[in-house]
Amino acid sequence: MKEKKRIPTSGDPIVWTSPFAALKDVDLPPVSAKPPAADQADSAPPASKKNRGRVDIIRQTAHRGGKTVTVVTGFLGISLAEKETLAKEMQKTCGAGGTVKEGRIEIQGDQREAVARILTYAGFRPVFAGG
Repeated sequence: MKEKKRIPTSGDPIVWTSPFAALKDVDLPPVSAKPPAADQADSAPPASKKNRGRVDIIRQTAHRGGKTVTVVTGFLGISLAEKETLAKEMQKTCGAGGTVKEGRIEIQGDQREAVARILTYAGFRPVFAGG
């Protein structure tokens, strides 16, 4: 059983040895503000895939009770999980709700410009289609 160490209450000085005392004599390299590898990673934007294809951005109000919805269609070769990730990013940027239905992304409201920026950054070529 481990012996308990008690702190003296009589006012005597506490005998304490630092666990880091042995490191005082070790010659360590100086600490810099940022590692050199992090400088290169922060300066360049994340590598996005080039020319992932054309996607259509449509504004719809039909069959939605008069509410406007921005619909993104025409995705080729991307998974449902990636569509959901893109939809989540669009919702966060636009401050609106949205969903992925039948292979298309729907964002509430007329958010065509913000959606186009996100898609361009992701490597797609957004085209405004319809009215």
